[in-house]
Amino acid sequence: MSVTAPPTVLRRRTGIAAGAALLALAATGCSGLGRTAVGPVSYTTEKNEVVTVHSPSVKGCHAMDPAGSGKVDNRTLIDMVLYTTRDCSGRGTAYVATTFSDTNAEHAPPWRSYRFIH
Repeated sequence: MSVTAPPTVLRRRTGIAAGAALLALAATGCSGLGRTAVGPVSYTTEKNEVVTVHSPSVKGCHAMDPAGSGKVDNRTLIDMVLYTTRDCSGRGTAYVATTFSDTNAEHAPPWRSYRFIH
């Protein structure tokens, strides 16, 4: 004796499986597009002007004011690294965790760019 499911049940199961596969494909295909570090990054220029960037992209290097900054606030949900160069290269870096700040010592070179760790 063999048991076979009715055709309507088989179609429903096939439709559910196809829908789940499409949903998974759409979620993985779009997950990397336009990802931002939710929240603001603020820094103070040498003229004591506060510059705030809201939800910057997590990809790439972000250049700051050409003169740089001595104080940076990371109020995003992603950790960041500060650089003394405009192209996110070189040694003198600082790691700033999410919701933390960094203030340079009096004679330290200013921060000129940052990158997110993701």
